[in-house]
Amino acid sequence: MFQYRRTPEMPLPEQALRGRPEPEFALPDRHTVLGTPLLGPYPEGLEVADFGLGCFWGAERKFWQTPGVWTTLVGYQGGYTPNPSYEEVCSGLTGHTEAVRVVYDPAEVSYETLLKIFWESHDPTQGYRQGNDVGTQYRSAVYTHTPAQAETAQASREAYQRVLASSGYGTITTELLPADDRPFYPAEPYHQQYLDKNPAGYCGIGGTGVSCPIGVTPTGN
Repeated sequence: MFQYRRTPEMPLPEQALRGRPEPEFALPDRHTVLGTPLLGPYPEGLEVADFGLGCFWGAERKFWQTPGVWTTLVGYQGGYTPNPSYEEVCSGLTGHTEAVRVVYDPAEVSYETLLKIFWESHDPTQGYRQGNDVGTQYRSAVYTHTPAQAETAQASREAYQRVLASSGYGTITTELLPADDRPFYPAEPYHQQYLDKNPAGYCGIGGTGVSCPIGVTPTGN
């Protein structure tokens, strides 16, 4: 992955790159593994969850391998620049993090289960980095789509903080914000399902080894 070349620091809105009103590329129609459409509108009854947990190549694979997940795609979220390019995001001047959009069937997999995968697949205490990947684009984030998601995400963060602290880890730095306030911009086609297209490709995803407690957060999707 592209490496950040200076001390990571979030830009102010007025410092962010201008971006563009429309993306400069068209996404493929279908997920290369699941065979489902990448973009909505999605079938009735499905729900959407957005997560940032470091390099999105490995992060996306974690979710497409999960039963009950209907489709996944990667993109940029949490910043200011509309329709940014990968290079712009990696410059640190868009404010975005690398994110995975997960479209799932709540009758088959709960939002709580997706949160468990999220927490256990990275170290949420590292701030603007994940392992050797350094930059604001690698920060931990959960962007919620409903009040129930927000409540469940907050409770899971508090529960995981307790077990992390007891294992010697510091404070969780995960950003928890409404998705409505943080638009999701799909990444370029070559990033989509990257590790399916490049099985030996780079994967910087790695958790703390600390299990996230399940059953202590509110039920609901």
